[in-house]
Amino acid sequence: MNDTETTRQRIADALRAEPMTASGLSSEVDAPRSVVYDHLRHVAQSLDGSDERFLVAPPECRNCGFSNFDDPVNYPSRCPDCRSESIEEAVFKIE
Repeated sequence: MNDTETTRQRIADALRAEPMTASGLSSEVDAPRSVVYDHLRHVAQSLDGSDERFLVAPPECRNCGFSNFDDPVNYPSRCPDCRSESIEEAVFKIE
């Protein structure tokens, strides 16, 4: 890692290397998960018009399997279908 890279650059580089969750990225770039989600939105926007794609495997309810959340670049607190709080995090990747 280069000390002159911004947090967003470090997040983008990590996602180019391997798919990761926001929690994994949080540990990787040493930033709170809520901040990582903000950066992810900007990273996705910065790739518009480029040859790269920002891919998201959406969050999924571990209880009922629901995965049609309104905003996949977010960590939902509970499932809108069964109200379970057991939600698997979204996985992000740049390819």
